[in-house]
Amino acid sequence: MRQVKIHTGTLLAAGLIAGLIAGLAGCGSSDGGGSGARPSGTGRPVAAEPQRSGRQRAEIATVRGRQIAVHKQKGDGAAWKTLASPNAMGATRVFLVEAKDGGWLKVLLPVRPNGSTGWVKASDVTLSSTSHRVEIDPRAFTFTVFDGDRVLRTGKVATGEGGTPTPAGRYYFTELVKPPNPGGAYGAYAFGLSGFSPTLKTFAGGPGQLAVHGTNKASALGSRVSHGCVRVGNDDITWMAKNLAIGTPVVVKK
Repeated sequence: MRQVKIHTGTLLAAGLIAGLIAGLAGCGSSDGGGSGARPSGTGRPVAAEPQRSGRQRAEIATVRGRQIAVHKQKGDGAAWKTLASPNAMGATRVFLVEAKDGGWLKVLLPVRPNGSTGWVKASDVTLSSTSHRVEIDPRAFTFTVFDGDRVLRTGKVATGEGGTPTPAGRYYFTELVKPPNPGGAYGAYAFGLSGFSPTLKTFAGGPGQLAVHGTNKASALGSRVSHGCVRVGNDDITWMAKNLAIGTPVVVKK
């Protein structure tokens, strides 16, 4: 399998991606062009950087083994969930760390309902960090990428329509794929999100997972046209793919 290296890690070969990309829920649209992709890939977080004064940093936990036990409370004997790594999309499993307590980490989970958290053992993961975050404003149809308090990039987005809205919440990137046709409906790249559509439990065989991805219809940016995914321009998603780590926090405003 040929793999392509970029800033955030490795990507699955185009042939395998083609078989996965149609199933992501929340990304189809009513404009006839489709607007999403089922993310898959083996993107990994960037290495931890030294702490820099004045910058907000998020910690990313990368699973070290082939699975990890998730507990409802720290110190519980029995696991609440056991999650595999790589995940169902073929990407190394990562979590966004919400809190630390001794040898335990409270992490944001990529499961329903959106915003679910659990506890994992710190010894079961490798920690890295990022000062980047993405904020999406569905009302203004814009995204902003921050490095701490500094704005790095802004641009237009398209979001979910009517009965399939893009849900507000705090998420993170879970995987990165490069679609086989960068000029197609899914654009140059697609990041999977840790969140799911609130109205679509399944979509084209997928679990209803959301994504941030490119598009071949730039004219649709600035409107509500998708089944929940966030579209950005191809130049913007390419920049994100080169500069943002898997695990980067993504906030969708109300």
